[in-house]
Amino acid sequence: MSGAAATEIRVVEPAGFEEAGTAGFTQAVVADCRPVLLPGLCRRWPVVEASLDGWAALSRYLARLDAGRTGQAFIGAPAIAGRYDYGEGPDGFNFERASLTLAQSLERIGAAAADPGLASVYMGSLPADDYAPDFAAENPVSFLPSLARPRLWLGNASRIACHYDSFDNLACVVAGRRRFTLYPPDAIGDLYVGPIDHTLAGQPTSLAASAAPDDPRYPRFAAAASRAIVVELAPGDALYLPKLWWHQVEALEPANLLVNYWWDAFAAGPDAPYLTMMLAMIAIAERPPAEREAWRAFFDHYVFRPDGHPLAHMPAERHGLLGPLADGNYGRIRATAMKLLRGG
Repeated sequence: MSGAAATEIRVVEPAGFEEAGTAGFTQAVVADCRPVLLPGLCRRWPVVEASLDGWAALSRYLARLDAGRTGQAFIGAPAIAGRYDYGEGPDGFNFERASLTLAQSLERIGAAAADPGLASVYMGSLPADDYAPDFAAENPVSFLPSLARPRLWLGNASRIACHYDSFDNLACVVAGRRRFTLYPPDAIGDLYVGPIDHTLAGQPTSLAASAAPDDPRYPRFAAAASRAIVVELAPGDALYLPKLWWHQVEALEPANLLVNYWWDAFAAGPDAPYLTMMLAMIAIAERPPAEREAWRAFFDHYVFRPDGHPLAHMPAERHGLLGPLADGNYGRIRATAMKLLRGG
């Protein structure tokens, strides 16, 4: 395990999180909204212990838990060297897709690890509760909220294109080594992001981060690269990755397994910020520049609040809908918005 880049990553020893619980972990790690390396967090998991005895031992462990459900796998020709990305294929990507069970994917990954001439396999975001129902009980993370459930990411050596997630993310390396290259959210303009509706696996990706160094099509990428954080994790290490941080993920060994958990640590209700952004795109994005600037001022005042609460100059009992969301204003604002969306 190591961290080295233009910007260093914060390291927090995980001892004590079991006692601190979700609130303690949120305060110590999540609240700062910056990546945190947690060395050895899951080192004593049975699945990590199995992985240290080799891929065959790990496969036996997971095959015992396999529910037999099929999921989508990426199948890549040897020529792409595990770099799943856009390409010249019939659907615009450089790989094919296949339906495999967990046991089948483990077998094919092991075979491709032994024979580089075989197609590589990558199978990601498998809900462990569906594919290996006893996994969470045998390999627990007690300080995460109950809605944060494990997902399995397994495959041969690979590089997954730079993307972001709209949830907080705890990534735990089980087998092989993982290298994360991280960029802060405000680097988005320097990353040359691709379409939001034609994606590899659900999220838009950075075209520049996958390109050759100094590609003339992406002159601003150098600014993002200078701010990158690169961190390499060994089996048993974990990385907390805040929502909206861009990350390229490389699995460095011939066979690899990562487990991750997604949750929203600060959700006040079911409505996601991404939905708000999508609505703003149709309501604001193509208005004249001067009007967009006017709306930017209103968003800053009411939403981002760089100068504090918009009604700080009035008594709290007169804040109305701008009072605390937990006092019933979440539901009131939501009802108002839904009425307006219905044309009321």
